[in-house]
Amino acid sequence: MAIDALLSRLAKVRQSGTGRWVACCPAHDDKRPSLSIRELDDGRVLLHCFMGCGALDVLTALGLDWADLYPERLGGLLPAERRPFPAADVLRCIAFETLVVATAGTSLLANEPLTQADRDRLMLAVGRIQAAATCSGVKHG
Repeated sequence: MAIDALLSRLAKVRQSGTGRWVACCPAHDDKRPSLSIRELDDGRVLLHCFMGCGALDVLTALGLDWADLYPERLGGLLPAERRPFPAADVLRCIAFETLVVATAGTSLLANEPLTQADRDRLMLAVGRIQAAATCSGVKHG
C-alpha cells in the first residue's frame, strides 16, 4: 500500500518532517494527533501511538493488516531500524507518562484512593518509562 493510501484513511494528518507524519489514532477516541507514522527509504511504514495503542489495533481500525505496511518484495531480511522515531517524540511521550505518575502520586498523597483503571494506567506509565530507559541504555539499579 502506498503511504498516500494509508494517510488518506487517517484524520488530522500533518507532515512533521521528510517521510514523517502525525495523525489522530483510529484505535482510540483521539482528540489530538498521537499517532506517529514514518516511511523508511525502502518503503516500509512504521506506526506508533503515543497513547499506547498497538500497531495491530491501529491496522484493525483502518481495515488493514501487516502486509499493508511493507512494499511488495524487499528481497531478504532487513536490519532493524536503529532509531525508528525522533528523540524529541520519545521525550514527549516520556514527559506525558511522568505526568501520569505525578498525578497518581498527588492523589495518593492526598489520601485519595486510585481506581483500578487509574492503577492500570499508572502501571502502563511505569512500564513505558522503564522501556524507554532500557532502550536508551540507562542502567537502573
